[in-house]
Amino acid sequence: MSLVTASNLTKTYRIGDIDVPAIKGIDFVIEASSFVAFVGPSGSGKSTLLNMVGCLDHPSSGTLKVLDTDIATLDRRAAARFRGEHIGFVFQDFNLIPVLTVFENVEYPLRIVQKWPAEKRRAQVLRLLDAVGMADQADKRPDQISGGQKQRVAVARALVSQPKLVLADEPTANLDHDTAYRVLELMKKMRDEFRTTFVFSTHDSKIMGEAETTFVLEDGRLQNGGSHA
Repeated sequence: MSLVTASNLTKTYRIGDIDVPAIKGIDFVIEASSFVAFVGPSGSGKSTLLNMVGCLDHPSSGTLKVLDTDIATLDRRAAARFRGEHIGFVFQDFNLIPVLTVFENVEYPLRIVQKWPAEKRRAQVLRLLDAVGMADQADKRPDQISGGQKQRVAVARALVSQPKLVLADEPTANLDHDTAYRVLELMKKMRDEFRTTFVFSTHDSKIMGEAETTFVLEDGRLQNGGSHA
């Protein structure tokens, strides 16, 4: 089943009096329950593309459908609701809230967006913390755990609302080699357990090696139709 479909997708930014094209008419399909990487040099359009798929930015033209929803039709409030219900995010700098505990960081999306009842929230958060091997660190704050542990917490937070799609922007960039591999293995385990699709923006050869499908972006254009591992 196709989870994301792009057709002749473009994105152009207006900077002063100049139009700067970031994505230049690309087509791609992402299947459900897959492990997909968008790779390419800095400035190639990877982050722009992830922002559009994540409903953080609108296409300039073309079609981008996520879960059969045309992203261009969503206003700001509808886009926020769609993200909260269907999409999780993992960032290279973790983006954990420093004043919250590990438990509270993972719980946060359920309180803010989905407003789950307290007991259901608690059970879901503990389930995810157990799945990523962080249940024994639930009461710690982010400055009391390692970088690898922070990324495990970020993965749990991304998955806690049971999204169909998780977008990961350079998720291993701040991790050492061994920790990065462990986090990638964890993501694959989560994909297998929850049937979640993971889409990466990355320079990391480790992620490229693990991805089932790799799209190469260069200067806003797709250089392949998606090579399969």
